[in-house]
Amino acid sequence: MAVSVGVFSFALMSTAPVPSQADISVPMQQGVPSLAPMLKTVMPGVVNIAVTSKAPMQNPLMQDPFFRRFFEGPGAPQQQEPEEREEQSTGSGVIVDAAKGYVITNNHVVETAESIKVRLSDDREYEAKLIGKDPQTDVAILQIKADKLTAIPLADSDKAQVGDFVVAIGSPFGLRQTVTSGIISATGRSTGISEGGYEDFIQTDASINPGNSGGALVNLNGQLVGIPSNILSRSGGNIGIGFAIPINQARGVMNQLIEHGSVQRGRIGVVGQDVTPDLAKAFGLPSARGAVVAQVMPDSPAAKAGLKPEDIVLEANGREVQNMAQLRNTVGLMRVGEKVELKVLREGKTRNVTVVVGKDSEEAAAAEGLHPSLAGAMFAPLDEATAKSAQTKGILVQKVAPGSPAARAGLRDGDIIIAVNRERVEDMAKFNKLAGVKDGQLLMHVQRGNGALFIIVR
Repeated sequence: MAVSVGVFSFALMSTAPVPSQADISVPMQQGVPSLAPMLKTVMPGVVNIAVTSKAPMQNPLMQDPFFRRFFEGPGAPQQQEPEEREEQSTGSGVIVDAAKGYVITNNHVVETAESIKVRLSDDREYEAKLIGKDPQTDVAILQIKADKLTAIPLADSDKAQVGDFVVAIGSPFGLRQTVTSGIISATGRSTGISEGGYEDFIQTDASINPGNSGGALVNLNGQLVGIPSNILSRSGGNIGIGFAIPINQARGVMNQLIEHGSVQRGRIGVVGQDVTPDLAKAFGLPSARGAVVAQVMPDSPAAKAGLKPEDIVLEANGREVQNMAQLRNTVGLMRVGEKVELKVLREGKTRNVTVVVGKDSEEAAAAEGLHPSLAGAMFAPLDEATAKSAQTKGILVQKVAPGSPAARAGLRDGDIIIAVNRERVEDMAKFNKLAGVKDGQLLMHVQRGNGALFIIVR
């Protein structure tokens, strides 16, 4: 799977505080510096993941909505159920709890899995249970029943710095237990590839290739810093720009998946934007960093805490806020009921505001749990501006992946779903209820631009 950006594409690559890296001395072996002693303790914690899935075999013409309407129109011959073919893919994973057998990997490694097998470094192989997965952060948790497992200790990824040495371990191109080395090239990166956009990637030049997904990015102390997820590439191969999910972010998602089987997103009820150079000048800020609060939702946690429009959020939980996306990530990955400590600038003076995180029932959501033919689409409630411009209420189709079931059904980016099975939908709860059927068909009334149409989803 790849997302094009100019001439590049982002590819998902599936087939107590710790000491600073500056304090690390590379061990010696036979009189020369070597990573081998550290790797001997770490590599048993990295596993190979083999996934078997089923995909329908369809007539290519049926992927075109025009031809599908022709073949499915009145008097058309009865179509047989499409046959299914078995597909196999590989990825990597990391043992994070040896006693309970928990393995962390990427969602895109296992998202279509019918069966999952985990192969250890000593060639033992086990059927894995999928505990939970979260497309919006690309994290999934598996569990295996095995003894004598080795878990990799977790680092504090908030302390990772540009220039820190790191090692990537995984199964690129199916080559098990492969090690590459490099440095952290950047932190806080966003690529736009994850569903929902909860991204705060660590960028590295340690080689990451197909099959490395879900593996380990470790520091020289042998601690897990991140989970390799995707790369930036012209060709699909490594060019020295890879991205890993920070383990602090993955750990929060992992804990929720283990406890609840899903992730409950947090919200505080603000609409905001990045601080641009022009805004920084207008507000008298020394730099273009932070998030400007443009709107505070009535009766929201932010409103109850006293946040106001024009407040500029400078820090969240002691960490500098670079932009609105970072603030959204911080809040969205917190549990409902937790408190987020915000440092805000108001009328030239800084103040601290404590907000109790609420439940985000109106978040953008992937089609997981909905009708299978809606897979590959992202849905979200209409904001006030879009609803006013479109002169309607409904659910926005934010994004449709090319070639996905949703695309084949005829949905497009920017469509507004007005009704499902002749019932109006004005919020995500109603849409999820009506579209959450696993079989049968859905009759969708869709507004597209200045026109409207009906789409039958089978």
